[in-house]
Amino acid sequence: QVQLVESGGGLVMPGESLTLSCVVSGFIFSSYGLNWVRQAPGKRLEWIAGINSAGDSAHYQDFAQGRFTISRDNAKNTLYLEMNNVRPEDTGMYYCEKNIGSYYRGRGTQVTVSS
Repeated sequence: QVQLVESGGGLVMPGESLTLSCVVSGFIFSSYGLNWVRQAPGKRLEWIAGINSAGDSAHYQDFAQGRFTISRDNAKNTLYLEMNNVRPEDTGMYYCEKNIGSYYRGRGTQVTVSS
């Protein structure tokens, strides 16, 4: 059974940092590129960043470039998203996603940025 379990969200103030984690099971983690996506209230799902299977190549949406860092630990089957200098518009539910082959997405972790 495939599971993607996100954690690390919470309430943070603008300008602060936090790191999200996604623990994966049920498929060969090291064989697949993965993504972080998010959904703000009332908005569509939005791609944030993607990383290849080896973890040595990553791509970012414009709003994430320079503020967010996607990474992975293949030994721990874990995907990360480090978020720095967060903004109120970063508020939303954050999900890790596998969209190569069969599609899977976790249940998400809520990030709220507010002063």
